[in-house]
Amino acid sequence: MIVDHMYVLAVHDLDRSAAFYRDALGFAVHDMGDPGWRMFEREGCRIMAGVCPEAMPPADTGFHSYFGYLVVDDADAWHARALAAGAEITKALADEPWDMREFGLRTVDGHRLMVGHALPGA
Repeated sequence: MIVDHMYVLAVHDLDRSAAFYRDALGFAVHDMGDPGWRMFEREGCRIMAGVCPEAMPPADTGFHSYFGYLVVDDADAWHARALAAGAEITKALADEPWDMREFGLRTVDGHRLMVGHALPGA
């Protein structure tokens, strides 16, 4: 049985990443007791970010460098917030044949993330 889940990401600039998750996606940022780590948290979704200046840039892992898909209540609102914060949108907001309204974005560290909600009747 899986009792919880979270993501763990290597980032090059912890302060820049924290600002992105706070401003573009509405996550709270928490210290973890170690200056090299922060926890980004929103509504049960937790992302641990650790500073790794020598880590390979996520873009170098290829086209399918997604680390997650956030299923949300209103993809349009999330999209608007991300745009207002200057986030790089990698996939336009659209209704998809798999019954999701979704968009993709790239974090300031280069990690790709999908955000979407189920279409009515799905």
